[in-house]
Amino acid sequence: MQETPDLNGAYPRLDPEQIERLSGYGERMPTRRGQFLFRQGERDYDFFVVLEGKVAILDGDAVIRVHGPGRFLGDISLLSGQSILVGAVVDEPGRVLRVPVERLRALVARDPILGDLVLRAYFIRRSLLIEQGAGLRIIGSRFSPDIRRLRDFAARNRLPHRWIDLEEDEEAEKALRRLHVTPADTPVVILNGQRFLRNPSNAELARLVGLAAPVEEDIADLVIVGAGPAGLAAAVYGASEGLHTTVLDAIATGGQAGTSSRIENYLGFPSGVSGAELAERAVIQVEKFGARLGVPVEATGLEILDGQYAVSAGNGGRIRARTVIIATGARYRRLDVPNLERFEGYGVYYAATEVEALMCERLPVAIVGGGNSAGQAALYLAKRASRVRLFVRGGDLGRSMSRYLVDQLERSPNIEIHLHTEVRELVGDDTLRVVVAENNESGERRAFDARVLFVFIGADPCVAWLGGQVDLDEKGFIRTGGALPLETNLPGVFAVGDVRSGSIKRVASAVGEGAMAVRLVHERLSG
Repeated sequence: MQETPDLNGAYPRLDPEQIERLSGYGERMPTRRGQFLFRQGERDYDFFVVLEGKVAILDGDAVIRVHGPGRFLGDISLLSGQSILVGAVVDEPGRVLRVPVERLRALVARDPILGDLVLRAYFIRRSLLIEQGAGLRIIGSRFSPDIRRLRDFAARNRLPHRWIDLEEDEEAEKALRRLHVTPADTPVVILNGQRFLRNPSNAELARLVGLAAPVEEDIADLVIVGAGPAGLAAAVYGASEGLHTTVLDAIATGGQAGTSSRIENYLGFPSGVSGAELAERAVIQVEKFGARLGVPVEATGLEILDGQYAVSAGNGGRIRARTVIIATGARYRRLDVPNLERFEGYGVYYAATEVEALMCERLPVAIVGGGNSAGQAALYLAKRASRVRLFVRGGDLGRSMSRYLVDQLERSPNIEIHLHTEVRELVGDDTLRVVVAENNESGERRAFDARVLFVFIGADPCVAWLGGQVDLDEKGFIRTGGALPLETNLPGVFAVGDVRSGSIKRVASAVGEGAMAVRLVHERLSG
């Protein structure tokens, strides 16, 4: 088989000097044709560099990549501790260099040039697998709410997968029969054609791919609830400064920022960075410094016990902590239009990630919202969609959106901006077909072709789980500024990021607050 060409740095070839440096951390070993270096679904596997021969990358039984001498194997799951969603089998015998993953992590920390090369390749590979629909198979009807839940969970956690719709794919029922599964048992998640789950919960799917971490029972110095930019920053600084740190999130790392297609105004990334990549890099740092990460683990309550705090979790566990940082952010607001639920997951979405962008190829797309998230999504989707229409309730886009985004939107020939416009009706059969919008000045209504609608109209703070234990402002956000900055009315409980009253809704400020909160935690613990 021919070697797969390099794609934008996804499959770089290491030079002899880099291979020699790696050799000090591993061992060279011969290979034989048909030998598996790792199998799809394995969680504990090593870093391999092909020295001689060729290695094929498998999705199930299908060969999707071929690598020759100088290429290294794996993707971001190797560093994040997840299960690998592809397999690797020797196609032409030769030799490989095998480096244990713990030694690779040490090398990445000591050699930033080689580390950046590996990280960049791994991030791009994950994106390519998502675009290709490799990895997991999720089988079920488009009308199932559990299918929507599982697809959303996979997308938010950047899990490569392919959805197979029972309503359209005639081969899907045959595949289920081979597994002795009836349509009534769906949705089904399949990995490697053998391991499968019947209608799994998010937590069960997380365990299948190695996402969930066990919740510890001993007393932590710091528990962080929420793994968006603020929570991840607090975890990195807390763990790196020696605090016994645990992070919980109900859905995925990255928070709302993790769904952003491109963040262009974050310091140090002049060409921009996707929210998903920023989150994945942060998770690697969190685990590097030894913080415990629990995803998906939903916090359901906060109690005061013997002068300490206890965070109750939806899995029935309870984590005791000396201090708590609340970084739960906010949940997306939904449009107040009839039949919205009917199209959610089938034309209506609240995030514009790579997964959603694939559905927009050469299709008309509509976006509701006037903030940065809406602007970033419009620019990102305009590269794939036939037309993007941005509906903004107000009359001045610059009031709620950064100037650089407004300028780019106005210059884009593929984007229409409709000011003073609100969506009133969604029309379609099984999927969305038409969006009816009204000019709120003239009252005129127009029907626009739209196969996909993205909603970015703000969010409400996630505070219900607190049960009234902390003070909130009139809009429901957490008040801070007690004895210490960022501290709530409860000593040792801090709030950061979008959930905090008066916060600046930007990634950079959320990261800054997360870092600052750790300094205040130290003050509280030593006081």
